[in-house]
Amino acid sequence: MERVSHKPKSKPASGSPAGATSRRNLGALAAVGGAVAVIDQATKALMLSILEPGVPLPVLGDWFRFYLLFNPGAAFSMGGESSTWLFTTIQLLFVLGAAVAVPHLRDRGQVVGLALIAGGALGNLIDRLFREPGFWFGHVVDFISVGSFAVFNVADAAITCGVVVFIVFMFLEERRGRGQGES
Repeated sequence: MERVSHKPKSKPASGSPAGATSRRNLGALAAVGGAVAVIDQATKALMLSILEPGVPLPVLGDWFRFYLLFNPGAAFSMGGESSTWLFTTIQLLFVLGAAVAVPHLRDRGQVVGLALIAGGALGNLIDRLFREPGFWFGHVVDFISVGSFAVFNVADAAITCGVVVFIVFMFLEERRGRGQGES
């Protein structure tokens, strides 16, 4: 006679493959995103210590220079003073949303892309929360100037690279899925 267990079925154990993937994804988000935010804040601190606002420091002539400015707007100096609170709110929601979404991603490239975006958002969020003119309305430190393009920072570059990485891996995953569906 076969024994029948009447124990209720539980969620997959934390040692299950899905649980391990979720933990790995959160670890990657924390490691990559944290590294981006730390590097962003460290480079901003360095530039604040050596640059004067509005005075360019040429590195490769006029093509690449460091140029310190305080940006109340979005990435690459878009937007303005009146929208600072909105950008702060969006960055906070994105960082929180990334922490919720990343455990559910199956593709490691998408995880890295999202982590780069979240780390950049966190780096700029730190400025918005703790820099002048005050909490939630702080201006972001920008200092990288290339050609006639807008002035930006490490966080902005990470966000841009993260979007590209995420989209590329999203398309690759879709192609793999279509390829498996045809076989």
